[in-house]
Amino acid sequence: MRHLLPKMIFAASFFILIGCKKNEKAEIVKAENAKNSIEYATGLSIVKYEDYSVVTVSNPWPNANKDFKYILKEKDAKVPDSLQTYTTVQVPLNSVVVTSTTNIPFLEMLEVESKLVGFPHTDYISSEKTRALIDKGSVKNVGQNEKLNIEQLIELSPDLIVTFGVDNNNPMLDNLKKSGLKVLIQGDWMEQSPLGKAEWIKLYGALFGKEDQAKELFDKIVESYNQAKKLVADKPATSKVLYGSMYEDVWYVAKGNSWVAQFMQDAKSNYLWADLKGTGSEGLSFEKVLDKAKTANIWIASGSFKNLEELQKANPHYGEFDAFKNKSVYNFEGKLGATGGTVYYELAPSRPDLVLKDYIKIFHPDLLASYEFTFASKLN
Repeated sequence: MRHLLPKMIFAASFFILIGCKKNEKAEIVKAENAKNSIEYATGLSIVKYEDYSVVTVSNPWPNANKDFKYILKEKDAKVPDSLQTYTTVQVPLNSVVVTSTTNIPFLEMLEVESKLVGFPHTDYISSEKTRALIDKGSVKNVGQNEKLNIEQLIELSPDLIVTFGVDNNNPMLDNLKKSGLKVLIQGDWMEQSPLGKAEWIKLYGALFGKEDQAKELFDKIVESYNQAKKLVADKPATSKVLYGSMYEDVWYVAKGNSWVAQFMQDAKSNYLWADLKGTGSEGLSFEKVLDKAKTANIWIASGSFKNLEELQKANPHYGEFDAFKNKSVYNFEGKLGATGGTVYYELAPSRPDLVLKDYIKIFHPDLLASYEFTFASKLN
């Protein structure tokens, strides 16, 4: 019997090893079949496995020094040991706090706005549907982004706080985590592709167990956007476009690789700073802008101006531009919600197809004669 014992141990070990190898091989096959469901967004990856999803948020702010990985799993689902070090979020969520108005449309599109329990500075929210929840007391004001009321958040005890950072120093985020609150960092605001921003709806689809609905909604936005682009595919870019306005002593123009510039390119216009490399904006002097854009025939002015008189009061020199003289000035920020929030800032990132149509109507009005602006207004 003693002679047989080593053989029995070896045989048992062999079959255990074979079983492990089979399981390991099956897991590898599953992993190979799992694909990232994100097509346009550069800072988001969602890979769905059988029992869980892995969400990776990269480049959440300028010069970010790390990526953030989150494991979304349903109750009692098994997650591999190798992923246990990452923040695990049980889904679907029953309650959430978000901290950017750009998230509100995603919740409403997926019909989960009733799950929102808190938001910083609720006056910024423009949507009538979510404002009704605020007025009813269902959504609490939880302070300011940089000074969230942690005691109130602990009392609300949301399943998840979806927030953002602006640089590598985020003490507020650290304090939230130390308080035992689940936090997910998102970076939709860093996306420069119009469709890339809108695709972040898929994150909320994953968080609320509505992946299919999120994909269907996004696919319709992509189709609508591409149909709008086809309208101008063969049109020349005849509109010579000035963008921005003075802020204190600086005129900020959108750089050529920015979100705004992409719209103007897709709408077939001659944006005067399209060759300015980079994202975000560039600060210029009034003199430099006037020298380059005095003869521009269309001006997209930044700011919530209601009319040309209000615009000229802000700076009398605006009257030197031909676009001002010819009353061809438009802005996208003039429409406000009931408590002063800017509709464009809230809704535009999730509906780039509507933004593009507004630009097309400005640059090629004959193509969308019966279309009414969603965001844009012509200043009279």
